[in-house]
Amino acid sequence: MYENLVRHTPKINQQLARYGVKFGIYKDNVFSERLFPFDAVPRIISAEAWDVLERGLIQRVDALNAYLRDLYGDKQIIADGVVPQDFAFASSGYLPQCEGIVPPKGIYSHISGIDLVEGDDGEWYVLEDNLRIPSGASYPLVARNLCRRCDAETFRGSAIRDNRDYGERLRAVMDNVNCGGINVVLTPGRFNAAYFEHSYLAEHAGAVLAEPSELFVDNETLYFRDATANRKVGAVYRRLSDEYLDPLCFLPESLIGVPNIMSAYRAGNVAIVNAPGNGAADDKGIYYFVPKMVEYYLGEKPLLKNAPTYLPFYDDDMAYVMDNADTLVIKDVAEAGGYGVVFGSTLAPEKLEELKALIRREPRRFIAQEVIDFLCLPTYIGGEMVPRKADLRAFVLSGEKTSVWPSGLTRYSREEGSSVVNSSQGGGFKDTWVLCR
Repeated sequence: MYENLVRHTPKINQQLARYGVKFGIYKDNVFSERLFPFDAVPRIISAEAWDVLERGLIQRVDALNAYLRDLYGDKQIIADGVVPQDFAFASSGYLPQCEGIVPPKGIYSHISGIDLVEGDDGEWYVLEDNLRIPSGASYPLVARNLCRRCDAETFRGSAIRDNRDYGERLRAVMDNVNCGGINVVLTPGRFNAAYFEHSYLAEHAGAVLAEPSELFVDNETLYFRDATANRKVGAVYRRLSDEYLDPLCFLPESLIGVPNIMSAYRAGNVAIVNAPGNGAADDKGIYYFVPKMVEYYLGEKPLLKNAPTYLPFYDDDMAYVMDNADTLVIKDVAEAGGYGVVFGSTLAPEKLEELKALIRREPRRFIAQEVIDFLCLPTYIGGEMVPRKADLRAFVLSGEKTSVWPSGLTRYSREEGSSVVNSSQGGGFKDTWVLCR
């Protein structure tokens, strides 16, 4: 089905490099760019499997949006004891500055990136919810386009769902909450790790790509400085972290924010996509409670499973983690991009004891999970087909209704036996083919 594509792998990667399809890394105060290696052997998901995934992802994101509305509003889930108060408000992603703000149409997470793996048992497990500024949709879009050019016949003769409408979907999400004005993609600039994606998505969504210096607030209204006139902005797809968004509301030393954008947002004059404060729901510790949120807000049983997870915050879970740390994966809840993830089995005894002592001192900082034995996918590396671990980032868009883009970013580990697939850790990516029959 994809055999003819494989021989085009070097050519496709050359084109990706030519178009600047890269990601950036800041390490030791040094910025560097790297190519994101592409493997032309796709992940293939059957129509039946996708139907289950789609329903489960919509359910999960609807529950997470309900939690954010509740957390920054009535806090009923806390009053009812489903999520402990001191646990919820201890999240580094919780922003008291967002208390009482209801975003346009009550939508907090407009673009959600949900990371999953398929276990050897055939079940899909959610590993992480990304509700702040999840990246990666542009890579399979560009790769699919290049693959079509190289081998149009494969796509003409296969029942693969078209993924080229992501820009239209993104535009519809922004239009749905637009408060009157143009749509803008706010980028920190050329040296941001995902700048390629910012420019690509702005073009395909028909939005203006703007740097912070091109935006200003006057009378609680956001404007874009055009060459001829100032234009009112109705929706901002911001691609910078909460803490840098507004130096008058968050970090005063931020040089990449827009002063007073939060006042325009609070006044209801502009939509911010995704909403500030969403980190309170994608904290790795809060992940533990998402299945309970599904039942609490929707009155339904979760269709997708979490990886078995333990919170050292609870005494019973702490005891289990202390007894089984050598078989678990330990995650720092404040880290991302594959950082702060430690497999207990890889640590020397003295290092394992040091980690356990740290967990005892700071129990809210960590979660522990059973190691999921997830599927290896066939991957073309070094001229041969080899098995490699891979995950899937599915993109869920919340507009007039919640929908799942029938594609996604499949990331794979380039190292034999490794389960770390993040681009920042040296991983590559594949296209994701969702079959329509």
